[in-house]
Amino acid sequence: MSKSKRRVFSSEFKTKVALDSIKEQLTTEEICKKYELHPSQVNTWKQVFKQNASLVFESNPKPKPNNDDELIQQLYAQIGELKVANDWLKKKLL
Repeated sequence: MSKSKRRVFSSEFKTKVALDSIKEQLTTEEICKKYELHPSQVNTWKQVFKQNASLVFESNPKPKPNNDDELIQQLYAQIGELKVANDWLKKKLL
């Protein structure tokens, strides 16, 4: 028996399904057949969309933090510490 992989949906696809559900031009059953989804999944995406819809109209959108350089420095520091600890443990064992 082979295990089937979980399907991963993009945010654009989820938005399209949620909007179709909100428009109510099709029933949930028809939407499920159209996109091959379970009704609970469609309803969940619809609820999440409704809860977060107000974020679209915020006047001051939160900028995404660009901490890549800071993160890289922290990771290099951690690698250095682990290397020193590893070398010390190797010397202790010999």
